[in-house]
Amino acid sequence: MAKGFRDFLLRGNIVDLAVAVVIGTAFTAVVTAVTSALLQPLINIFLGGGVSGGKVKWLGQTFDFGAVINAVITFVIIAAVVYFAVVAPLRRLAPKKEAPPAPETETSLLAQIRDLLRQQSPQH
Repeated sequence: MAKGFRDFLLRGNIVDLAVAVVIGTAFTAVVTAVTSALLQPLINIFLGGGVSGGKVKWLGQTFDFGAVINAVITFVIIAAVVYFAVVAPLRRLAPKKEAPPAPETETSLLAQIRDLLRQQSPQH
C-alpha cells in the first residue's frame, strides 16, 4: 500500500494538480474581489439602492439577494474562464478517439460458428 501511495505522489500529475489548485484559488480570490468591489454595489443600486440595496428584512431576518446574485456572477465568470482557458484547448489537443466497432449481429456470430465447425469437421 505504501509503495502505491509513493508511486502516486511521484507521478507528474500530482504536481500539476497542486499548481492548478493554487492558481485556481488565487484566481478565485481576484474574481471575488472584483465582483464584491465593483459588481456588488451595482447590484445593490439596481435592487433598491444604497448600502442596504438587495437586502430584504422580514420577521427580523435579513435576506441578502444582492450577495446571492453576486456569488452566481462570480461562479459564472470562473466557470467561463476555466472552460475557455483549460477545457476547450485540451479538447482540441486531445487525440480523436475512434468509434468502437459495431457490435456483431446474431447472424454474423452464427456464420462464424458455422465456419469454425466446417474447419473442424472432417472433409467429405
